[in-house]
Amino acid sequence: MPLLPRAAAAGLSALAAVAVRDLLQREHTLLRNFPVVGHARYLLESIGPELRQYLVAGNNEERPFTRDQRRWVYASSKRDNNYFAFGTDNDLEYTAGYPVIKHRTFGRAVPATHVQAGQDVSLPCAKVLGAARGRAGAFRPPSVVNISAMSYGSLSGAAVEALNRGAALAGCLHNTGEGGVSRYHRHGGELVYQIGTAYFGCRDEHGRFDLDKLKDLVASAPVRALEIKLSQGAKPGLGGVLPAAKVSAEIAATRGVREGVDCISPSRHAEFSDTDSLLDWVELLAAETGLPVGIKSAVGDMEFWDELTGLMASTGRGVDFVTIDGGEGGTGAAPLIFTDSVSLPFALGFSRVHATFARAGLADDVVFIGAGKLGLPDNAVVAFALGCDMVNVGREAMLAIGCIQAQKCHTDTCPTGVATQNAWLEHGLDPALKSTRAANYISTLRRDLLKVAEACGVEHPGLIDTDSVEVLTGRTASRPLREVYGYEPGWGLPSAEDRAAVVALMTGEAPEGGSAPPSEDAVG
Repeated sequence: MPLLPRAAAAGLSALAAVAVRDLLQREHTLLRNFPVVGHARYLLESIGPELRQYLVAGNNEERPFTRDQRRWVYASSKRDNNYFAFGTDNDLEYTAGYPVIKHRTFGRAVPATHVQAGQDVSLPCAKVLGAARGRAGAFRPPSVVNISAMSYGSLSGAAVEALNRGAALAGCLHNTGEGGVSRYHRHGGELVYQIGTAYFGCRDEHGRFDLDKLKDLVASAPVRALEIKLSQGAKPGLGGVLPAAKVSAEIAATRGVREGVDCISPSRHAEFSDTDSLLDWVELLAAETGLPVGIKSAVGDMEFWDELTGLMASTGRGVDFVTIDGGEGGTGAAPLIFTDSVSLPFALGFSRVHATFARAGLADDVVFIGAGKLGLPDNAVVAFALGCDMVNVGREAMLAIGCIQAQKCHTDTCPTGVATQNAWLEHGLDPALKSTRAANYISTLRRDLLKVAEACGVEHPGLIDTDSVEVLTGRTASRPLREVYGYEPGWGLPSAEDRAAVVALMTGEAPEGGSAPPSEDAVG
């Protein structure tokens, strides 16, 4: 470098150092003499998410849901125009791991053109839940999109009521979460009753599981299935605490606990201690209630899944469904290390579990449910291709009923009344209005899934296979989903019998498009 530029650079560095020193000195003096200004930085930090969300962040920068994703949910819930103009603003060719769905030029199914076509199609599950094990209450879930487990207590009563009413309008299932069945769950939506480690709603005065109380609860509410919660994506391996301040008389009555006392969910179940005894308990619950029984779990070590499939194959006992929650799931508050770093993300965890069942020859006997940011069409399509029969939506359903991603769920100060027990804040959420929003969102997601399936040449999203999705590995390369997750041909699809049944159902229900009238010299 010539002498003059070097000297100029050295002088500039020295000036910069002096400027930084002076700035720090002025800040120190300002904070010492004007403490109110010092506290202002904490105020700015507290409203940082809102400032970034509405003033600073780009369309694809905010997390866990980007502005584009939230806009799509909000518009869908209102049946507004949820289209996007001027092409994608995602860096497709520069994003490793980006999934690309491969449409077919010719296929069995043809997408309808009208924007609202398929909006009112229920999109039933490709499998009959509980049929493989002959459960008395076996049924075909009417919707492949259902509302995920979120307890009354974590959510407000108004929010739970809005979701339940929305489930009734959309014809989908509503998972109660582990907090029991409250009066807010009894507004027409059919339920999956989740049984957690504290047995809320089916426990005795000492906190022990009570089978008679479970049977009474099932008889009094529209419960269609039981889900044993082993762990969840937000805090796998941990229990939970509902602080005493949130344990109102109504929550206490719903859960069977004492009012105004910290409500503890242990980290492990007391009714079973290993995989073998878990299956014994599954069969007990199924025999006593007649309902399909499944498990929910995040994915960590694979030893449990190997043991489970081995015992199912050798003993004749088994679960009717498996809900896999990805590590990116987050309707529950948790320590940062658990939300960020414990349990596998959905696609990786689910693919390992599904492969374990497939190798054991059991995949056709189990209904697979996925959760963890699967309320967005692109994520859901990947989930169906990997073998999901249904998806559960949690935070996306919260967005549909008013959540603004303020990330204050654990503070009891949710500004929209969704995740709070503060009566004044909760009053701002109208269950009648928001139930329609929830139903609109669910039906729009089903519509988009149906359109994508038909673009892939099949009648139902459960028939999308792993060769219909490619994953970009760089600007000039990609790999089929099957290769990325080590699937064998045919893995991820329902049995031939189930495929034929769901095709027959969809052929009679879903509107299809067509072509322009052929000319006189058309060929073929």
